[in-house]
Amino acid sequence: MADLFDTPPDPGAPSAAPAPKSAPRPLADRLRPTRIAEVIGQPKVIGPDAPLTTMLKSNSLSSLVFWGPPGVGKTTIARLLADETDLAFVQISAIFTGVPELRKVFEAAKLRRRNGQGTLLFVDEIHRFNKAQQDSFLPHMEDGTILLVGATTENPSFELNAALLSRAQVLVLDRLSLADLERLAQRAEAELETKLPLDGAAREALLEMADGDGRALLNLVEQVAAWTPERKLDPQGLQQRLSRRAAQYDKSGEAHYNLISALHKSVRGSDPDASLYWFARMLEGGEDPRYLARRITRMAVEDIGLADPQAQTVCVQGWETYERLGSPEGELALAQAVIYLALAPKSNAGYAAYKAARRAAKQTGSEPPPKIIRNAPTKLMKEEGYGQGYAYDHDAEDAFSGQNYFPDGMKRGVYYQPVERGFERDLKKRLDWFVGLRARRQASGEDG
Repeated sequence: MADLFDTPPDPGAPSAAPAPKSAPRPLADRLRPTRIAEVIGQPKVIGPDAPLTTMLKSNSLSSLVFWGPPGVGKTTIARLLADETDLAFVQISAIFTGVPELRKVFEAAKLRRRNGQGTLLFVDEIHRFNKAQQDSFLPHMEDGTILLVGATTENPSFELNAALLSRAQVLVLDRLSLADLERLAQRAEAELETKLPLDGAAREALLEMADGDGRALLNLVEQVAAWTPERKLDPQGLQQRLSRRAAQYDKSGEAHYNLISALHKSVRGSDPDASLYWFARMLEGGEDPRYLARRITRMAVEDIGLADPQAQTVCVQGWETYERLGSPEGELALAQAVIYLALAPKSNAGYAAYKAARRAAKQTGSEPPPKIIRNAPTKLMKEEGYGQGYAYDHDAEDAFSGQNYFPDGMKRGVYYQPVERGFERDLKKRLDWFVGLRARRQASGEDG
């Protein structure tokens, strides 16, 4: 009789072989490809002239990091690479593996190497390891003890050490397209020897529910294939029996930044439909509407500015409306602000002027204002010439004196350059008028 407290499997040992065919196995396991050519949906990685194909043909497989969403084949490809290169396949997860387990893995790989066999170490969720743990791989990668294949759903440039990235090639795996998912569904039907009880529209809805995740699709197919309805189900019948899978969205991960970037650029590109789509995607993913309110107000300031001064007011009012009404009613006010921004005239002239003025302020350090525009509340300051010669603009013709307000000796800066769009068209006319008037006043002053 087995001991109830048996020691857990050695993490350094090669991963166990698949269960015998007679044992119950999930559909995803039964359909796991046996050759790299059978992997669906990654032509940029395993196509005829793709990086992995080239490495295998030249017998020069290097350490790799697979970056992609869940269910696109990262683990499967790593396992097949080990098979095709006669390497022992060892799989660990950064979530469950600490420093003691890593030491065992490396020692087992060293022993295996002394016996003439290399090790392909597959590290799932590799971005979960801290810097010290990531650094521990480096010497074993360099001396050939292990060939590292990491898998991550997060951007490696943000999550992995530069030293580790310099020793591994990053390969991007894409989410599966609807065509890829349909091929996978057909394989599943062949394996199950049955057709899914769905009409065309319901079948497409099932593929969309998988959200680009092949493993999720096979789990859904396995459920649906077990049904025995009297007639084929339509989308409504399918949705009554299956809950839609939650969209992949991490409010602190790269998806968050990708989607807010998509929203911002759609607004900047004056596309209200795309703007609303990305706004809705973020809400569906669970984003805090207050974050969206803050960001769309920033868009009004940064990309519309004085071309439509009302845009900022619309955003702030939408924000305040959300704070009063909450979800879901208040989100409509934010959606309307998004539409307004997308259709507003665009200008970043104010934003560009602000950045240029900040650069100039840094460069000129502590240059004092010219004395003519300094206040002189004391006798000493008056004796020093503070305020002497200042021309009160309201007393000048057109309420404009044309004096220089930059530090003495500093070349006059030109920062704000309005565009010929929206309200800034009027501001440009005013600015051009003041520029011309200033030139005439200065010329008349020199002549005098």
